[in-house]
Amino acid sequence: MYVGRFLVAGPGVGAYRVSSRSFPNRRVVERDAGGGTTLTVEPTEDAAPTDNPYVSYNCLRTVGGRAVVGNGSHVDPIAEKLALGYPARDALAEPLLALDYEKDDYDTPRIAAVVGAESHVGIVRRDALLVRSVAEPTLVATYERDSPGAYEFAATTAADAARAAYDADFEHAVCAAGVTAGDGVETATVNG
Repeated sequence: MYVGRFLVAGPGVGAYRVSSRSFPNRRVVERDAGGGTTLTVEPTEDAAPTDNPYVSYNCLRTVGGRAVVGNGSHVDPIAEKLALGYPARDALAEPLLALDYEKDDYDTPRIAAVVGAESHVGIVRRDALLVRSVAEPTLVATYERDSPGAYEFAATTAADAARAAYDADFEHAVCAAGVTAGDGVETATVNG
């Protein structure tokens, strides 16, 4: 089954995976953005040039013991709102509502999560904005599984989370990022 990009978030652990039929030549790289870890999805050196604004973006940012994961440019304003002291629910809801779903050929939803001791997931689709607190691992995807739902996810380290997301039984894996947030924040990546 092809679900597009997806994330999994639970208390203290999360992951994000790029799945793509159209732009498979991408990777996740860590870059220094000052004040925390930032993981960015970017084209590989052998990728065809594109002016598509949805191909490259920050998919994970750490903020004071928590992390924001997501599938686009909304990750940055969510992280900025967390840094300003917004509750996770509000930090997710406001940027998702303001930026809305992607205006591409598929009306691709925007998905995001705040991962920490208390985690939340959110999605904005053409027909809804959903933000939920999660007490167990919860998956939300851009297609097919576009409502947050329970998901079996036993990862306890960032490396395990990235690997589990990359290896999940959904089509067209490209790259993945994992995070744990508790006493500290750790991140990991898997590139295909």
